[in-house]
Amino acid sequence: MKGRARGGLLERLLGGGDALASGAAVAALGLLAGFISLPIISLLLWTVNENSWQAMATPEARDALLLSIRTTSTSMLIIVLVGTPAAYVLARKDFPGKRLVDSLIDIPAVLPPSAAGIALLLTFGRFGLAGRYLEAFGIQITFTTVAVVMAEVFVAAHFYVRQATVGFSQVSRDIEEAARVDGAGRFGTFVRVTVPLAFPALVAGAVMAWARALGEFGATVVFAGSFQGVTQTVPLAIFAEFQTNIDAAVALSVMVLGFAFSVILAVRYLTNRQNY
Repeated sequence: MKGRARGGLLERLLGGGDALASGAAVAALGLLAGFISLPIISLLLWTVNENSWQAMATPEARDALLLSIRTTSTSMLIIVLVGTPAAYVLARKDFPGKRLVDSLIDIPAVLPPSAAGIALLLTFGRFGLAGRYLEAFGIQITFTTVAVVMAEVFVAAHFYVRQATVGFSQVSRDIEEAARVDGAGRFGTFVRVTVPLAFPALVAGAVMAWARALGEFGATVVFAGSFQGVTQTVPLAIFAEFQTNIDAAVALSVMVLGFAFSVILAVRYLTNRQNY
């Protein structure tokens, strides 16, 4: 009887512990959601002021948004075209120096953005390691739109490659071998079998990389500068406008928030359809 009583008491205590842990987890989720939501709500509430809506139509805001769309689209095209086969090699092949290459790809993720900009400047600047030779042919990269794209690719490629590597590693090789037996070549198997199966991971990586490129500030301002219509992307325009016109800065913030939210929702919708 005593053993049963003790067992029942122990079960009640453990059950209470589970309830307490569940409550703490829910409270933590609510705290995190509130911490993220309040700044967003503050931005939206500020735009009730009609001056903020008018600021959205200013040439500075329009140029910054269009430039960000162009540069991030170009960056993502480069990242996907180069990063997809690179991720496949990392996921499926063993070669000398693989650990070094794997670690090298992760470095931009932990490197401070300003340090990344200085590194790019010392490489492709007028007197940089490679820039001095480009200068001899009349090619200037720094403080141009090309520099913006290079900065975005440098800081964002890691997110796509890392996620794509995980996606490719989870694709069963048996399925690929079956496709090869049915007569598909290596490239055909990769395009028709491997990529569709890894598609959710590829999309997730692309969204993360795009978000990182869209929000890039430090490397861009150091390597490309902040010139309206040429290198002044949305983050740089927000910082510039914040010095003189808070309404314009808020308007730009809300614009990029809405744009990013729309893209994330669209991507999640497409990913869910792919899963089904």
